[in-house]
Amino acid sequence: MKKVNALIINLEDNVAIALKGISQGKKVITSDREPFLALNDIPCSHKVALIHIPKEGKVVKYGETIAIAKTNIKPGEWVHIHNVESEVKR
Repeated sequence: MKKVNALIINLEDNVAIALKGISQGKKVITSDREPFLALNDIPCSHKVALIHIPKEGKVVKYGETIAIAKTNIKPGEWVHIHNVESEVKR
């Protein structure tokens, strides 16, 4: 059994939530996908991209759009205020 360190809440999500801090270069392990490398340090309870999210693409958590990407976001990247913005601001 693999030791999961990130949680995918909804199958529609394109981000997972770190269950503990994940260091850059370490594997992000979910129950539903193949492990992949963290491209940044991912703090505990923060989001990590599961797939490529294009600039102006939707960030989906809980099966709902929670933000819009300000830049291209690669799988394994930390998803936070430096690379997303609220849809309300648009």
